[in-house]
Amino acid sequence: MPEIPAYYENEVENGSDYRLHLCLDYFNKRLRVDDYQGNVDSICRRATEIATDRSFTKIFVKSREEDWFWFISKGYMLEGVYKGYFNGCDAYCMSFYLDLNRRTSDYWIEEDQILGQVLELPPKPARSPLPDHCILRSASAGDAERLASLYGQVFETYPTPMTNPAYIRKVMREGTVFYVVEDRHTLISAASAEINATYRNAEITDCATLPANRGQGLMRLLIQALEDDLQERSIHSVYSLSRGLSFGMNASLFQLGYRYYGRLTKSCDIYDKFEDMNLWVKILSPSVFPSHGG
Repeated sequence: MPEIPAYYENEVENGSDYRLHLCLDYFNKRLRVDDYQGNVDSICRRATEIATDRSFTKIFVKSREEDWFWFISKGYMLEGVYKGYFNGCDAYCMSFYLDLNRRTSDYWIEEDQILGQVLELPPKPARSPLPDHCILRSASAGDAERLASLYGQVFETYPTPMTNPAYIRKVMREGTVFYVVEDRHTLISAASAEINATYRNAEITDCATLPANRGQGLMRLLIQALEDDLQERSIHSVYSLSRGLSFGMNASLFQLGYRYYGRLTKSCDIYDKFEDMNLWVKILSPSVFPSHGG
């Protein structure tokens, strides 16, 4: 089996007055704190030590609602809100930068203009028909080679090793769900949902369509199929991070009822540089989280 590159490592660290669930994201030069318990002062101090030791340039924490202002008091800034992330309670994306270039966005005004255009679009909740000769289906481990080829054709660089079939099979075993569109046995579009069963949320990610097949509404159909699948698994909150410079992907999410909840500065290395990522969230089960609406 091909070796999977060490793009990232997940760790749990226990201190005297804290517990951290960490993602050491080497490829994107960032430390991600996905969950935590304990003293915020100690958490911030330890996060800075870990990031500095590994020459990371960004830290971000998914903060509980009761703690986000404590992170602000430690120099963190609020970049986005994951609505309903913790079983209906919001998570606040608190970021801290260790490098000025990482903190400074090169395209913020252009991204604001793109977002403004997207927010003027009409909703399109209805399902479009699939193009002739196309099939939409869930993917299996047997599709890993073709999925890797698809991602290699679409992305120059990507935050995770999606061009490695072994990695795709690994995340499938861990519970990530993939859907694909196939045209005469050729995969032309794909998307996945990375499921957090503990907190009943999922991230819509790994969205890719071959350039020749764009503009046909394939990604909207894939996302709708993933949403159906996730609802059957009792997943209530769904979010997606879309490149701030991508009109098409932001438009797809907005027209499907996702709401914009912030922009993460130079969040990850995608295509050929660190890019700002827009955060979009949708509550699939408003009756479960009535305060959040649709």
